[in-house]
Amino acid sequence: MNEEFKPYIPASEITPEMTPTSIIMGILLAVIFGAANAYLGLRVGMTVSASIPAAVISMAVIRVIMRKDSILESNMVQTVGSAGESLAAGAIFTMPALFIWAKEGVMDTPSLVTITVIALFGGLLGVFFMVPLRSALIVQEHGVLPYPEGTACAEVLLAGEEGGSSAKAVFLGMGIGAIVKFVVDGLVAIQSVFTVKLEALKTEFSAEVYPALVSVGYICGPKISAYMFAGGVLGWFVLIPAIVTFGGDIVMYPASVSVAELYATSGAAAIWSNYIKYIGAGAVASAGIISLIKTLPLIVRTFVASIKSIKTAGQTSSERTALDLDIRVVLGGILLLILAIWLVPAVPVTLVGAIIIVIFGFFFSAVSSRMVGLVGSSNNPVSGMTIATILIATIILKVLGDTGVHGMQGAIAIGSVICIAACMAGDTSQDLKTGYILGATPKKQQIGEIFGTIAAALAIGGVMILLDSAYGFGSDALAAPQATMMKMIIEGVMNGKLPWALIFIGAFISIVVEILGIAALPVSIGLYLPLELSSTIMIGGLIRKFADKKFGAQNDESGKGILFCSGLIAGEGIVGVLLAILTVTGLTDAMNLSAVIPTGNIPALILIILVSVAVLKSAMGKKNEK
Repeated sequence: MNEEFKPYIPASEITPEMTPTSIIMGILLAVIFGAANAYLGLRVGMTVSASIPAAVISMAVIRVIMRKDSILESNMVQTVGSAGESLAAGAIFTMPALFIWAKEGVMDTPSLVTITVIALFGGLLGVFFMVPLRSALIVQEHGVLPYPEGTACAEVLLAGEEGGSSAKAVFLGMGIGAIVKFVVDGLVAIQSVFTVKLEALKTEFSAEVYPALVSVGYICGPKISAYMFAGGVLGWFVLIPAIVTFGGDIVMYPASVSVAELYATSGAAAIWSNYIKYIGAGAVASAGIISLIKTLPLIVRTFVASIKSIKTAGQTSSERTALDLDIRVVLGGILLLILAIWLVPAVPVTLVGAIIIVIFGFFFSAVSSRMVGLVGSSNNPVSGMTIATILIATIILKVLGDTGVHGMQGAIAIGSVICIAACMAGDTSQDLKTGYILGATPKKQQIGEIFGTIAAALAIGGVMILLDSAYGFGSDALAAPQATMMKMIIEGVMNGKLPWALIFIGAFISIVVEILGIAALPVSIGLYLPLELSSTIMIGGLIRKFADKKFGAQNDESGKGILFCSGLIAGEGIVGVLLAILTVTGLTDAMNLSAVIPTGNIPALILIILVSVAVLKSAMGKKNEK
């Protein structure tokens, strides 16, 4: 409880908040950051928060360009804009499985309507589930639940009131990220991967040149980056050499030729795609379940506490800063959405599936809303929750006889709706925390979240179809690690056609890592992904370690290094989507300069160094003082 807290804008003061400018800008940012995060998440299995970059961009436009002094209008922009990133995260963790099955001939390619409707239903449920929890989690526990991203976003907006110039870091990052992506993948003037073959070890070392990967490492920090890199080292410098050395002429499923022949013809990458990928999937699934089990007592306690506090927190108030959406509208909306999930033909969910969504959806949304308040969005175990949901849902569907293609589609649809709802609930709670500090109107923010959800849902289907057409989900370009893992779990339950020995090797690797006191999930993701990704992410982590040691507090979540890296990710992601459009239309061949410009390891290495120097230089910029 914190009755004495005074927001920046008092409840008695009315300032511009939900304006056409803020809604339109927010919708544009929701689509842009949603597309960029979809691309990033499908590549490396991780997404980044869009709240702070959206807040900075809104300040630049509203305060600097339009010369309006309106902090709540800027806050509305980031509220609407950040919805796109959260919805994209939930969607890309699950629904690409449908596209992969379509490529395998198991089912038809999912339609644009199916993806859009599932994303929309899940996103709206997440927003509605959070509304009755706002007073309990944001107001009553202010000072108890820190909500790190929400608080940092408020700090950025407050810094902007004093004339902050952090927007330059975001826009500069976007420009550099876009240029590098276009040169590497559009013009193909520099090869995308620096690779050194190590024949004595029967493997290779590689690192990609993309700024987004360095940025992921910088934002996640040295510890998480090191864990991911450790997983990559385990896969490429322990498991691959062991398989090649001891495999010899043995033909091991799922490969159709001997290990020796596979390595001789296609190198270490073929060993990774045929064996290590399954070991990594088992490790990721096991680590996700471990993270869920570890947090289970906290999950139960926080859920019970949240439900109890609704009774005392749901008192109506005439104060502007205490107004929520009408509870009748919220409950009616939830009921209509559940009926729609059951009855709309585009969503392959039965009545049993709709009931599962109600139970698990509200439970995990409440948990997600409180967990992000404790540990932040980056450490919220949404993937573990989704794994548990999909596992339970698949078992229930199989027991009830809903097997085959329809059962597999139903399991993914159930997992998608719940995953998106949990992500959106967590994002909504962070945005409401920012609004609480600034003195925003909760009802208007909740309506803004709905606008952002609708915009992002309408865009995400087209983005996913476009990226799959251009690069292919499950490929080296877009590994879609979480979705591939969900697919394996469902297949394993439904028909048992999996290399279980490899999966259990991975599962026990993650258990051993956890016993050693190390977070198993980032290690497992590093094991699952190609080494070229985790090695570049490690570079970003090392830069962050140096910057933290050298520059200390000014390098926190509102520092220019974080903002610059967020811009790099957004710029690269946007160009990635644009290049996907050009690839589908066949225009990329005309731009390809690889035939006239010699490429090799040296230009790639130089580019990695230049990107690293740019990130380090951005971290040296002083944070705006309030």
